[in-house]
Amino acid sequence: MRKQSGAEVFRITGARQSLADDVRGRQRRYVISMSVRTVSVILAAVLWNIEKPVAIVALALGALLPYVAVVIANAGRENTPSLPSTFVPPPARPALEAAPPAGPAESDRARSAPDPHEHS
Repeated sequence: MRKQSGAEVFRITGARQSLADDVRGRQRRYVISMSVRTVSVILAAVLWNIEKPVAIVALALGALLPYVAVVIANAGRENTPSLPSTFVPPPARPALEAAPPAGPAESDRARSAPDPHEHS
């Protein structure tokens, strides 16, 4: 059997990505955020005497990005994909049917019959 290099691999399970892949992705997002912060702080220093409003915005971005980067880096792992339910509901049981309505003769008989639980 030959090993096929570069063959496309399909994910067929609902398993999470590996912990190493998760950590690598978090580190990548953190490094990108810190790089943007570094550029914004340098931009603020360069533009301070030239374009003060832009420099202030860049400085604010440089001050807020560490907090945002840490929150993003510490976010939990990916959500578990929704797996099909293994619960099978029981079959519906038919309901009891109502008794047919009593006719006039039956209702008279029910009124005149003594109640066995009644004490005189």
